[in-house]
Amino acid sequence: MDSSNRRIVILGKTGTGKSSLANTIFGEELFKIDHSSKSGTSECRAKTKSVNGRSITLIDTPGFFDTNKSEDERRREIVRSIVECAPGPHAFLILLKKEKYSEQEQSVIDQMQEYFTEEVYRYATVVFTHGDELQEGQTIKDYVSEDEKLIDLVRKCGRRCHVIDNKYWKDKPKDDYRSNQFQVEEILKTIDNMVTENNGDYYTNELLQVVEENIQHEIETIRPLSENMLDEEIRERAKKNIFEKLLNLLVGTGTGILLGALFGVFIMTKVVLKSLKTFKKAAKSLVGIAVLAGAKAGAGETKEPAAGNTGNIGKSIKKGVSSAAGLSVKALAASAAVGAVAGGVTGCLAAPGAKTPQEAAKAAADDVYKGAKYIQDKIDEFLDKD
Repeated sequence: MDSSNRRIVILGKTGTGKSSLANTIFGEELFKIDHSSKSGTSECRAKTKSVNGRSITLIDTPGFFDTNKSEDERRREIVRSIVECAPGPHAFLILLKKEKYSEQEQSVIDQMQEYFTEEVYRYATVVFTHGDELQEGQTIKDYVSEDEKLIDLVRKCGRRCHVIDNKYWKDKPKDDYRSNQFQVEEILKTIDNMVTENNGDYYTNELLQVVEENIQHEIETIRPLSENMLDEEIRERAKKNIFEKLLNLLVGTGTGILLGALFGVFIMTKVVLKSLKTFKKAAKSLVGIAVLAGAKAGAGETKEPAAGNTGNIGKSIKKGVSSAAGLSVKALAASAAVGAVAGGVTGCLAAPGAKTPQEAAKAAADDVYKGAKYIQDKIDEFLDKD
């Protein structure tokens, strides 16, 4: 991998102009634009080109934050994005329209922080689109200063913000503030400075590091068999192979977690119900013993102490049953969590042998079911003992 290359991820909700920004930075239409109301980018795409003397890889993300995408679609594209930007991006461009900052925009920022943690802000720059809507003589920093939420966001991003207009600023003079050429150069300078401030580091985490290690291993496997392929082509094939393996792994693990949680609750419910039945039988016997003991204790004196003792024991029994019921609810929650973890591990182990996500899901489901059935049989065997 070219160490001088800058990997830049473009984030934002559908309609902000992520693909258009990528084309504006590259100066040509490398990313297809879809002007329909649905997400223009259906899958994560990455392109590399030299821009103003810099090697740039732009990663155009799908609508991570789109509510109209299924969980499977989002899972697939998140995995693809992880593979594309491994071992990690040097910069995130957070794209916002130049319009009123609403709760919807804030939810996108919140989700972004949830995916990448607050560490993302060290590598982030805010870029506004539809710059032509700025008032005469107004800069983007003037605009930001009018909204407390935008001030806070830009401050978190090291006060880095820029503006472009993919429609009206294409042919403006290079030294004009309202020129895409001017703004692109400013964005790239900001990224250069940010990389310097971060000591040349890029954003990464354990997952991205593991993915890159697997890509490198795959490259070493492919290289001896592909003498006529360029390094870029070998890496692309390696990324494709790792993407498919990761997707199968994620599907298998996800299936395992879901089924593991469900089986965990089912099995624990049986345990709790049987335990409560046993407890109630013991409680009845205990009340009988208490009454008898109280009667004997009161035979030489009065019956009131015995009745009082019985009442207190009765209250204790009632409290004990109530506590047991409360514990059973906690036990159900705990069993779901334990079942989810166990199921996830089982699904994870079952997935690598699968060739497709569907096979991974089926393998995970089969193995989780077998494991749950075995545990259930053992619990039934234990509880049914006299």
